[in-house]
Amino acid sequence: MTSPASDPAAPGHPLDHPVWHSLRSGWSALAEGDALAMRLHTEHGPFAATAGQELAALRPLIPADGELWLVGRDAAATAPPDIHVARTALLAHMVAPRVTAATTALPDWVVLGEEDASTMLELALLTKPGPFRPLTHRLGRFIGVREGGRLVAMAGERMRMPGFTEVSGVCTHPDWRGRGLAGALMRVVMQAMLDRGETPFLHAYAAHDRTIALYRTLGFEVRAQLPMMVVTHPPAN
Repeated sequence: MTSPASDPAAPGHPLDHPVWHSLRSGWSALAEGDALAMRLHTEHGPFAATAGQELAALRPLIPADGELWLVGRDAAATAPPDIHVARTALLAHMVAPRVTAATTALPDWVVLGEEDASTMLELALLTKPGPFRPLTHRLGRFIGVREGGRLVAMAGERMRMPGFTEVSGVCTHPDWRGRGLAGALMRVVMQAMLDRGETPFLHAYAAHDRTIALYRTLGFEVRAQLPMMVVTHPPAN
């Protein structure tokens, strides 16, 4: 019989609470908090999670002038009065058991390193692929395409837990869109995960039908819809 830990379709799977399980495994060296609630080191990203659905445990972890992002079952909980819910959304949680073969040649790409950190952050802040902080590039392997020495597209890895790694940081400079660079880089990232024996996963806003359709062409399938919540300290009166 397939166990919930190995079957992505099973209820109660770690992917239903991806931030918590990443903080307890692949991100453990960067986790801050205790057995009730943890967050990722803020320079790496804004993600946090609770062991259950008691959001009060997050209170001491919320940065004084920042926010925490929750994804999964705790994002459906009711926040106490002294925690402000800045926004919520529903995400399509997708997994890729295989990569769909490309119909065109891959572009020339390079592995990005520490020397690329500032340009990666600049591209992410311009294109807004999701939360990207000064040290997000250290969460996994990132690759990119350069044109004339300029970084114009990238894709990489973020959340990770045994057997599963998230494809993230996917973005293309507006002047280079429409050339299939993002999809091509995603295929490379996905194949590297599969070669390591890991299943790629990612998140897309559930209302973004065109984005989800694009990811399907790469081999991703929707396995669940997960709530997302961003919390902060209450605004000053």
